[in-house]
Amino acid sequence: MAKFIKSGKVAIVVRGRFAGKKVVIVKPHDEGTKTHPFPHAIVVGIERNPLKVTKNLGAKKTAKRTKVKPFVKLVNYNHLMPTRYSLDVESFKSAVTSEALEEPSQREEAKKVVKKALEEKHQAGKNKWFFQKLHF
Repeated sequence: MAKFIKSGKVAIVVRGRFAGKKVVIVKPHDEGTKTHPFPHAIVVGIERNPLKVTKNLGAKKTAKRTKVKPFVKLVNYNHLMPTRYSLDVESFKSAVTSEALEEPSQREEAKKVVKKALEEKHQAGKNKWFFQKLHF
């Protein structure tokens, strides 16, 4: 069987609190680890998508509407549905580690790094599909 859950691949969470949200896989663990003995991946996703911006909105309003609320999570492969899309994760890959998920303060720091990187990607107009709400 081909390995299709790779770093940078966009997937959709199908179970739990973030069901229906798009995520990007940062670090896959095909064999599992000692603490989590099942195939899983560390993912970064968007909890709240940026809103639509029109040209007649002011700078303050535009800045508020383009904000992204990310989440960092460890997800079982059974709860992920991979898509054909991919996203570059090099900008926040070092910040999002399994150690960062354990400690709440490190998790918050990782979220801040991810938020900054995702907002830059959104402002640049790259990966438009990833930043749109999934209608189903």
